[in-house]
Amino acid sequence: MKKILLCCSAGMSTSMLVKKMEQSAAQRGIECKIEAQSVSSFNEVIADFDVCLLGPQVRFQLEELGKIAAEHGKNIAAIPAQDYGMMKGDVVLEQALSLID
Repeated sequence: MKKILLCCSAGMSTSMLVKKMEQSAAQRGIECKIEAQSVSSFNEVIADFDVCLLGPQVRFQLEELGKIAAEHGKNIAAIPAQDYGMMKGDVVLEQALSLID
């Protein structure tokens, strides 16, 4: 099972995107656990996930969080603003899957 973490400022705005990603994963027969969390909980939860994607509103923290992710052997990337804004769950799911080793 793939474990995908989405981080945004409060963990709220990403919940709709999580649902779209879960629908896409189900349609493709991919077992995924996808969670939206506040970026403030990143340090405590990153070890439990395979990959982390950041919402556009927190992308400025990518470098800082990337160092922590690397300590845990995890990949991290920012979700493109257009994919996030248009709630392209299939595209964001593909982005996450491509980052899982």
